[in-house]
Amino acid sequence: MATLLHQAGGTVPFRQFMDWALYHPEHGYYGSGRVRIGPQGDFATSPSLGPDFTTLLARQLIDLLRTLPDQSVRLSLVEVGPGEGDLAAELQTALAHLAPDLIERCELVLVERSPALRQRQRQRLAGLGGCPVRWCSIEELQASPVQGVVLAHELLDAFPVDRLVVHQGELQLQGVVLAEQDQLAWTSLSLPSPLEEDLKRSGIDLPPPGSDDGWATEWHVSLRRWFASLASAVSDGALLVIDYALEASRYYAARRADGTLMAYRNGMAGLDPLAHAGEQDLTAHLCIETLTAAAAQHDWQLRDQRRQGEALLALGLADHLHALQQLPATDLSQALRRREALLRLVDPAALGDFRWLLFSRGARAERFSFATAPDNAGSHPG
Repeated sequence: MATLLHQAGGTVPFRQFMDWALYHPEHGYYGSGRVRIGPQGDFATSPSLGPDFTTLLARQLIDLLRTLPDQSVRLSLVEVGPGEGDLAAELQTALAHLAPDLIERCELVLVERSPALRQRQRQRLAGLGGCPVRWCSIEELQASPVQGVVLAHELLDAFPVDRLVVHQGELQLQGVVLAEQDQLAWTSLSLPSPLEEDLKRSGIDLPPPGSDDGWATEWHVSLRRWFASLASAVSDGALLVIDYALEASRYYAARRADGTLMAYRNGMAGLDPLAHAGEQDLTAHLCIETLTAAAAQHDWQLRDQRRQGEALLALGLADHLHALQQLPATDLSQALRRREALLRLVDPAALGDFRWLLFSRGARAERFSFATAPDNAGSHPG
């Protein structure tokens, strides 16, 4: 990372540093394939805790796919940022079990920018039956738009963000500077005019009243470009975003003095974001208002939102917990592991506080909605 900073003159905005630290093909955590996902890795995701999450999620995705009006054309289930490929592999199994009739007219499209991760995904999905699978870029989808459902699961929180900081009473841009002995340190930079205008147009009071010197937060400048590219890649369909997200009143509160930026490594959170550059994950929560505003600029309309705990309960999580009680005593250890995983998925202090945000675009975009009860959550099982 020091070499990149040297080449850039020694100082860059944090957003540039975060982009390098995560996505540089040689030095980046994702770009180089150093990422380790799972209970024994740097961080755990909902799918990495077991197959129950994917089975429940698949019911919602099936509902959305069946809602598309023209069932005579190929349907595409697009996962952007598939990571290790575990979720994609389990979706194949769940689709074959819950909706075998969709297999013949549905394809699984994986959008992955890292060659190293793409290879791991190919290995993970090798030999699995189910829908045809193809890998492509957003640009390739733009050249041949699809009709279907896009899944962005724990993706947008890893988009590079600008860091804003109050310095001597003024809002400034936070940067990263190469200090002595090639150590990385924080620095303050003047706000670029385009960013300053963007902040004014948002209508959000920044910095918030009562914020002290050193108050810092994040601004998601990459979202508009992403929604624009996705709008030209999907002619008709839905987008399901699953991520940590907060309302602007909570995100940009004076009491949230250090924003939401987090670093994860070896199962530990809250580490120094500038340490171990390229060897740890960096994330920042989403702001619901700025997310939906960026989406609306490109005809992605927010249809519904709920916390993950609510979404999974509507999809039948209670039935999964009840079924564990019917397992034989010889499967007790497995039942306990699955029960613990299911409870973590709905625990507000853990993964249950994830937000599910459903967007749609195209003809009759208002028809998409979340499942409302276990009875219809997995409709049309085939």
